[in-house]
Amino acid sequence: MDVVLVRGRVVACLAVAALIAAWVAMTACASSPGEDAGSVDPGSSTPAIGAGQRILATTCAACHGEAGQGQPDWHVPNDDGTVPPPPLNGDGHTWHHPDGFLYRVVSMGGRIQEDPSVPGFKSAMPAFGEQFSHEEIIEALEYVKSLWAGKTSRGLPILESQAFISERDPYPADGE
Repeated sequence: MDVVLVRGRVVACLAVAALIAAWVAMTACASSPGEDAGSVDPGSSTPAIGAGQRILATTCAACHGEAGQGQPDWHVPNDDGTVPPPPLNGDGHTWHHPDGFLYRVVSMGGRIQEDPSVPGFKSAMPAFGEQFSHEEIIEALEYVKSLWAGKTSRGLPILESQAFISERDPYPADGE
């Protein structure tokens, strides 16, 4: 495979993950510490889901769209190397990443994805670890995952695929 093509795909994947994590971080501040931060039933109306919906509407929608649909051409880098905000609703790339990775991107910002071997990629995703609690970040990520309900890739439910890869890289314990 052509090196330029591979680098382009890597840049696109990294950029998408960074932007998804930004949206996830923004949704995190809507829930209260102490709420169950485990997986949520996408059809439920738990406080975490309601909190995530409020954050999406009031904070994240400006960049990622009211339904988490992302911006057009989200996978095409801007002139400065950043990519437009990606979809968080399962139509993008977020679900390809394990919970631990998504948590780190939200907490530490998208720059953790930047790789010197992929020149030109820069993440616009800010870090939210100082702004949001551990529980809030997890609740936000769980809300984003609830948007993936019923979506499949190659015949497999993306929620199940993402849960499988998260077994090796789960959310960190509080304080890690």
